[in-house]
Amino acid sequence: MQLPPLVEPAAQLTVEEVRRYSRHLIIPDVGMDGQKRLKNAKVLAVGAGGLGSPTLLYLAAAGVGTLGIVEFDVVDESNLQRQIIHGTSDVGKSKGLSAKESIAEINPLVNVVLHETRLDSDNVLEIFAQYDLIVDGTDNFATRYLVNDACVLLDKPYVWGSIFRFDGQVSVFWDSHGPNYRDLYPVPPPPGMAPSCAEGGVLGVLCATIGSIQATEAIKLITGIGETLLGRLTVYDALEMNFRTVSIRKDPTGEPITELIDYDDFCGVVSDAASQAALGSTITVEELKDMIDSGKDFELIDVREPNEYEIVSIPGAKLIPKDEILSGRALSQLPQNKPIILHCKTGARSAEVLAAVQAAGFGDAVHVQGGVSAWANRIDNSLPTY
Repeated sequence: MQLPPLVEPAAQLTVEEVRRYSRHLIIPDVGMDGQKRLKNAKVLAVGAGGLGSPTLLYLAAAGVGTLGIVEFDVVDESNLQRQIIHGTSDVGKSKGLSAKESIAEINPLVNVVLHETRLDSDNVLEIFAQYDLIVDGTDNFATRYLVNDACVLLDKPYVWGSIFRFDGQVSVFWDSHGPNYRDLYPVPPPPGMAPSCAEGGVLGVLCATIGSIQATEAIKLITGIGETLLGRLTVYDALEMNFRTVSIRKDPTGEPITELIDYDDFCGVVSDAASQAALGSTITVEELKDMIDSGKDFELIDVREPNEYEIVSIPGAKLIPKDEILSGRALSQLPQNKPIILHCKTGARSAEVLAAVQAAGFGDAVHVQGGVSAWANRIDNSLPTY
């Protein structure tokens, strides 16, 4: 769908800007008018991670006048495989500050505004109101629905992207002109059914493909050129090198969005069953270490995937992937005559398994808070984290 330009043009371009953006200016569809609109635009990126990195770099290079960044995390070494806005010297640094410094190197004419806070229902409307366009590159459903609903309430367009392993999706949502995210995904998946990139992995270069499409859509919205992805979903399969486009329509039976809600509760960030199971049945890695050192007899079960187990494992842990237990296929492998201790990477998956195991009659089962990540950070620093 072709839309009118989102932003009014700035009064003029400086001589320096004309030199810098000359390759845009000689494109008839962009020209002086389009570049002035980019200069006057205010775009907010939710996240400076895998998708935020290429999006921010290309929007900065394109001459978007103001770039806002919502980011509260710090740069971790595991980010560097895909989050190209950060470098090795940035490890441990605020992601927002690292991104701001990289943008200044790409284009010092861009004004960068940092919002170093966790986006939530209390601050989202105030932050979003300052911008013309939102670009969402987050990897959790609670924030995606929060971004969508805030944009609906403020009548803001936003460009959405999603990545997982070798697959990516991109679309544009603008409720007053077409579908919003809830028309595509009315309800979130059950907890644990859609693992994050931290749990399932992602091909690093996939971020560049999807992020550059997001930046392209943002530029088209700002300048009013071309046909945007509003009403369409682009699906990318990197292994097959295949792009598909699927039409999206507004759901005539969809409930109107009139207020912000509790998005963690809506998305079941931690299922009720897992939360209840974990109460009184959770141990720390220090307690696990004491049990190992004292020679206590128990079965330590690692519920991650085999490829994760190959990266790092707690000594003595037996691998039984989560899905094998939840399906019931592996229940016969669990011992009846000694306690069971479950762990995963950080504790979320093992809490889900704990609920299923306790429901199957293993009442003395517990799980390890923080999982193998906590073990590597607090017990054995020689082990890698991922």
